[in-house]
Amino acid sequence: MQLRYSFRLEPTSFQQRMLARTFGCARVVFNDALTLRRVAYAAKEPWIGTGELSKAVLTQGKKREERTWLGEVSSVVLQQSLRDLESAYRAFFGSRSGKRKGPPVGAPAFKSRKDRRQSVRFTANARWKITETGRLTLPKIGAVKVRWSRTLPIVPSSVTVIKDTAGRYFASFVIETDPDTDTTRWPVEDAAGYEVGLDMGLTHFVVLDNGEKIASPRFLRRAEKKLKRLQRRHARKQKGSMNKEKARKALARQHTKVADARRHFLPQALGFARAGETPSELSTRLIRDNQAVYAETLNVKGMARGRLAKAVHDAGWSSFLTMLEYKAARYGRVFQRVGRSFPSSQRCSVCHRIDGPKPLNVRTWACPGCGTVHDRDTNAADNTLQEGRRLHTQNLKVAEGHHGDPKRLRSDGKTRDVKVPA
Repeated sequence: MQLRYSFRLEPTSFQQRMLARTFGCARVVFNDALTLRRVAYAAKEPWIGTGELSKAVLTQGKKREERTWLGEVSSVVLQQSLRDLESAYRAFFGSRSGKRKGPPVGAPAFKSRKDRRQSVRFTANARWKITETGRLTLPKIGAVKVRWSRTLPIVPSSVTVIKDTAGRYFASFVIETDPDTDTTRWPVEDAAGYEVGLDMGLTHFVVLDNGEKIASPRFLRRAEKKLKRLQRRHARKQKGSMNKEKARKALARQHTKVADARRHFLPQALGFARAGETPSELSTRLIRDNQAVYAETLNVKGMARGRLAKAVHDAGWSSFLTMLEYKAARYGRVFQRVGRSFPSSQRCSVCHRIDGPKPLNVRTWACPGCGTVHDRDTNAADNTLQEGRRLHTQNLKVAEGHHGDPKRLRSDGKTRDVKVPA
């Protein structure tokens, strides 16, 4: 499994100028190569291969007077920019042909020098290295100071230098983990027999089937007043002026603070059931202590179209569930999503009677069938646990060749006849 490690960089003023030059050269190479391919396509000429593209844009391009400054930066970065263009075209063609999964991908577009987020990648051929003093040495840029927050498990083969919208610099490393080491870190036997169901919400970030509730931090709501003031200040500045750029950076810094707080879930802002526990630590605890984790599939796009759109985006459910999913895959646990059509809030977790939809202000209700009084969120988490367990058992039977009941393939409590391959 591949994991990404990001660390803050503190380049000097000279190194910032060299990084800006590197970003610009990579952008120009990308745009020149894209122009050649678009011109060839418009003229109905043969497809220009990567080798021909490299000769035309880099080898011959550096000889032209208007492109001589391409030799002032690492050639590996420029070659990687051409590879990025190739990857963009592969994704576009794969999306058009249906071979690529996920949302549709458009054709590659030109990069603008006004883009606030920029990045370049240094591969092993660039001969970058991490010095004994902990600095990151980059070709034609120098030794850049790094804020190391943790130790890299292995030496990575490449590094991506990123400048975000707030003007901060980061070094991003992709590490390939060792599956044998991951399985021995948290043995599956230690969590055998333990399962947990999750219900995501707005009042509470997540509710467990055992009744544990974790409050939602609402970072954007708390920063709204300052964001509004900075947005008004930015709107008043004259377009193209230095004051406009200063106001933009101040606004971007505030947005990055909100995003970082949501990503790391600062412990002092939470009020989790366990003191000082961040969502990353929460996901770690759920994966470490349980053999299986079951969660509902959320229609975030649909929910974000309603009156609760801001609260839905502020919750950040997707990143938390993604965190759970990759940790489960890494440490040999089960992560099962329950279909979004499953009526977890409408069904009694005791007698399984479906009582119909309920408005959001109804937090407790009594089942007309068995008389059990339910907490809305805890009951939904319990239903998610039961349905997730059923779906996982069904998947195991299908994988083993025992398809079981072909009518129980829907997760909304209904049945339908389907043809199951032999």
